[in-house]
Amino acid sequence: MDCLVIGGTGFIGRALVAELLREGHAVTLLHRRATHGLGRRVRNIQADRNDGNSMRAALAGKQFDVVFDNVYDWERGTTAGHVEATARLVAGDKLQRYIFMSSVAAYGDGLNHHESDGLAPDDCPDLYVRNKAMSERALFKLHQRISLPVVTLRPPFVYGPGHGNNYYREAFFWDRLKAGRQIIIPGDGRRLMQFVLVSDLAKAAVKAMTTPTAVGHAFNIANNRPVTQTEAVEAFAAVCRKKVQMVRIPREVIQRAGGNPMGPKLYFGQYFDMPPITQVTVKAQRILKLKMTDYATGLKETYKWYQRHRNFPEPDFGFEDKLLVSALKQN
Repeated sequence: MDCLVIGGTGFIGRALVAELLREGHAVTLLHRRATHGLGRRVRNIQADRNDGNSMRAALAGKQFDVVFDNVYDWERGTTAGHVEATARLVAGDKLQRYIFMSSVAAYGDGLNHHESDGLAPDDCPDLYVRNKAMSERALFKLHQRISLPVVTLRPPFVYGPGHGNNYYREAFFWDRLKAGRQIIIPGDGRRLMQFVLVSDLAKAAVKAMTTPTAVGHAFNIANNRPVTQTEAVEAFAAVCRKKVQMVRIPREVIQRAGGNPMGPKLYFGQYFDMPPITQVTVKAQRILKLKMTDYATGLKETYKWYQRHRNFPEPDFGFEDKLLVSALKQN
């Protein structure tokens, strides 16, 4: 099939492009740069998807079998208006699928979400959550009104080997475990986390492209079982064969000291200490016939990549040391 990938140079996009090429599909990339570095087989279109005039000029006279809407502008936000405008530009007789990369965050909060559950409201204070939820609603309205062949995917934390993963997540823990440091556990460590291997997510997107009954549906794409924060740290330690010593520190103590789940005073990997949102995945397994990679197996692949390609600055343990000293005094 002739595929357009909007935003394919990031972590998920690179995995998706690789999977499409592996399956023999023609791939065109649309992004803001004049080149992409993904090889000669991938054609390039330069455009800013948040700029309507830029998109209209770039896509004029072009049609595709499948469009993967895979990008979110973290600096400016990508709104439902941007997404709807793009969908209308590519809609036509040739289009067989419009696959939108949403997020488990679209639910807003809560555990054990099914795809039929309501998404976050339009007035949700979190911009990312609001934009993802509103974008999905806009796309499914287009499905009803103009028969847009839409599919939306809702992954949780995405992990795995590969360039483009700029979040200091798994590497955060491996850096500390290899240095023999104690690992701070916020609160009781029971907050749930759910993961999906990036290559599994790419395969799910391609399955959504080729499965006729997927049209008009949303899919939760994740490993079946969430893990607690403590279990996640134990899994990180197991894969690098290091003993782990955990120190539990109340969140209110971390917050008073200035701790932030995105940094710079990072204490538990970027975004890894967020209120839990989990999802039920049976629908994707049933319709898309997905077989997810075991979490421990996926972490082994990721750790091998980390050992060869570590791409983060040398860690600064200063903030954690202050927290650990404070915890020791309290005990």
